Amino acid sequence: MSSPIFPSTSASFIAAGTASVASKSLFAERLAPRLTPARTATPVQAPIICFCHLGWDWVWQRPQQFLSRFAREHDVLFVETYCTETDKSYVTARCPTSQPRVTVLAMHLPAKRWAEGSFIDRERRRLLLEFLRDDTDGRFEHPILWFYDPMAVTAFGAGHLAERAIVYDCMDELSQFKAAPPELIERERQLLRLADVVFCGGRKMRDKRLPLNPNCHFYGTGVDVAHFGKARSPQLEVDSFIASLKGPVLGYFGVVDERIDYELLAKLADARPDWHVVMVGPFAKVDPNEFPKRPNLHFIGGRPYAELPAITKGFSACLMPFALNAATEYINPTKALEYMAAGKPVVSTAISEVKTNFARIAHIAESHDEFIQFCAREALAPSADHLRRGLRLAAANTWEAIAARMKGHILEVLTRPDTPVRESAPSPFLATPLTYV
Repeated sequence: MSSPIFPSTSASFIAAGTASVASKSLFAERLAPRLTPARTATPVQAPIICFCHLGWDWVWQRPQQFLSRFAREHDVLFVETYCTETDKSYVTARCPTSQPRVTVLAMHLPAKRWAEGSFIDRERRRLLLEFLRDDTDGRFEHPILWFYDPMAVTAFGAGHLAERAIVYDCMDELSQFKAAPPELIERERQLLRLADVVFCGGRKMRDKRLPLNPNCHFYGTGVDVAHFGKARSPQLEVDSFIASLKGPVLGYFGVVDERIDYELLAKLADARPDWHVVMVGPFAKVDPNEFPKRPNLHFIGGRPYAELPAITKGFSACLMPFALNAATEYINPTKALEYMAAGKPVVSTAISEVKTNFARIAHIAESHDEFIQFCAREALAPSADHLRRGLRLAAANTWEAIAARMKGHILEVLTRPDTPVRESAPSPFLATPLTYV
């Protein structure tokens, strides 16, 4: 049994298929046709090593959206860490079939020693250094270190990997999520002090971190307009389950977790027996047995990212039914622009970042009753003006456009004359060979 080191709960969905790499020799064979070795790469081509609290294959969201696009010019090593019922640490390596320049390295560490912070840090560093030494042919020498997981900073912070630069992309206020490690706040402060550039997914998150790092920038969520725009195509058929429901369908896709207002969902379903409320997404840190039960309220679990346009096409209105709690104080939901690109009306609770970023497009309710009223109105007669604004906003905020602006900040760091490549010290953690699975 394995679980992520600290699973986040942001939106969007399961990635395309991946190919597992079953042996060291097969992995080397898969790497053979790749491009520029890191030792000769220019800053524009510098390899990226990313440390993420999310698995590449769990949900397709900010880390995967950005890194899959950076992988068009950079080799990317995506490092996951799992708490596993094993006696001995081991790694698995695989290459996503649709991303030939991405390598996913999953570290499995013994659950019985999970509470030993210094051991976990040493093991994480040892496993990565051995992998880089034995199996990458120098492809990830002098990398850009890219952090989503602040807990990784003590294992991989400045100097351990002779990095060119450190990037921190802060996508969530993780310290306010359920089961957050108590060390997270201090480790994030350490990461902010070390980072050469910081990106934040919300304005409020950026304002909070700016005093700790002046090179801190707000870049919210992006959207794959071509993908979600398929929902507006007459040729696309509505998902069969959604099509089977009679009457208006009010829909949500994203992770179903402690951020959802379950009381609101029950009231929404009770308000009109002739409509259906559909919640699409994997469950995290919640017990499905405690969900409200109504014949017209459907929790259908996770669906592949590729299926979301067909699902969304069948929604009469798209929902962001978030509770107002610590876990939602800073969130900037990815799904907002995805709903807009699909040409659907958006009804949301009064989340701070939604009010700041989408007030002219989303219908933002200050109460449960107002949320229900907005749903009833927009499901039957959506505002054409709001829909037009949503399409324009989505077109202006593609993942490609945001990634290009972010890369400009990174290149400023890499090309500064006072930004040397950090030299790594010999590591004492290279004695035990890796176990390949």
